[in-house]
Amino acid sequence: MLKGKTVVLAVTGSIAAYKIANLARMLKKLNCNVHVLMTQNATNFINPITFESLVSNKCLVDTFDRNFQYSVEHVAIAKQADVVLVAPASANVIGKIANGIADDMLTTTVMACPCKKIISPAMNHNMIHNPIVQDNIEKLKRFGYEIIEADKGMLANGDIGDGRMPDETVLLQYILREIAFPKDLEGKKVLVTAGSTRESIDPVRFITNHSSGKMGIAMAKAAMLRGADVTLIKGHTDIEVPLFIKTVDVVTAEDMFNAVCEYSDDADIIIKAAAVADYTPISVADNKIKKSDDDMSIKLKRTKDILKYLGENKREGQIICGFSMETENVIENSRKKLNNKNCDMICANSLRTEGSGFGVDTNIITLITKNEVKELDLMSKEQVAHKIIDAIKSL
Repeated sequence: MLKGKTVVLAVTGSIAAYKIANLARMLKKLNCNVHVLMTQNATNFINPITFESLVSNKCLVDTFDRNFQYSVEHVAIAKQADVVLVAPASANVIGKIANGIADDMLTTTVMACPCKKIISPAMNHNMIHNPIVQDNIEKLKRFGYEIIEADKGMLANGDIGDGRMPDETVLLQYILREIAFPKDLEGKKVLVTAGSTRESIDPVRFITNHSSGKMGIAMAKAAMLRGADVTLIKGHTDIEVPLFIKTVDVVTAEDMFNAVCEYSDDADIIIKAAAVADYTPISVADNKIKKSDDDMSIKLKRTKDILKYLGENKREGQIICGFSMETENVIENSRKKLNNKNCDMICANSLRTEGSGFGVDTNIITLITKNEVKELDLMSKEQVAHKIIDAIKSL
């Protein structure tokens, strides 16, 4: 994912420095070129050899270290960098960068980098709330630095408070958002529905389907990574939603319909990937479920057709993409849905095809528009999501 990209990790003197070793490992696993800079104080918490073993690049600490091929090293790395992450960022280094002090390899390189710079503060609760530190953080924001808000939790001295550096998985998401994909959806608002809805029969039972929400969340993530402002209307799912996505949680089909009505007008692209329960009990209170084995019938009515509503209320320039899960006549049935519901594209797949359908990490999708039918190969749902977005952009 990050092949050809260069990330500079700038590590300062904080106990949280140990987390950056795992972050470096995760970046290398994504084929990223990683350079690590350390302050002298940081070397008291983690040895530079650890990073050198993980990233296969010399870890730089001393500005005047002569043990490398001749070049102005801080300038050379600055030119290569696609993004710089200062993590953990101590109060000392935050103050230096905010006030233009470049007196070691780390601060000198950060000053020389023209790329995006991200700061993850990590320090004692009282230090991070010191007005001088807060003023320096605000100054960095004004200069275009992105600040990762510190977590609240147990700190190194045992106190509970703010100042804890987020887990390395969070730091990785900030890096991926910045450099993983071109920002070809920047300025676009994307609305995605995902997950399954649930229609209560009684306090114990409900009507639903097998949708895991994986495909819809993959669509939301792909749009976010490509620069879109994404709103995700989410039914039931056990899949964690990535950062930087506005999430609206719903339970029933009626909830999802109402949320779609609220957010669809502003959306440039709408991707309806949720598997909505088709039926709901007519009246939960009046449903007398017989206890005999012979009759367990329940009176049902169809839920509102969200995709049809979107097609009927599509504004000029808006693109609507629906999903069609079929067991037979996949192309024919999906073409009918495309035309009857006034969609721009239908992503069709078959439950009978191995590697496709609910709950799995892969999918085989056929993209259907008014002018084209294009079958994609078997690939991960995240890869499929980007292919779908490419097709939407071509519309």
